[in-house]
Amino acid sequence: MDNALLIEAVNQTMPFGKYAGRKLLHLPEPYLVWFHKQGFPQNKLGQQLALMYEVKLNGLESMLAPLVKK
Repeated sequence: MDNALLIEAVNQTMPFGKYAGRKLLHLPEPYLVWFHKQGFPQNKLGQQLALMYEVKLNGLESMLAPLVKK
């Protein structure tokens, strides 16, 4: 995986819904599980959400937290 894609996904802001304005890394795990069950959007955001789902599923949030830009 390209490091730039990971950094971009971690810093992507959720553009819609209940958690609009939050960084994808900071989305609650149940929200990502819901997306996983419903199906991620078929676009770049969907790919980033799927990546964050895998990050949360494997408990890697704390390892990626330093990549979040303020």
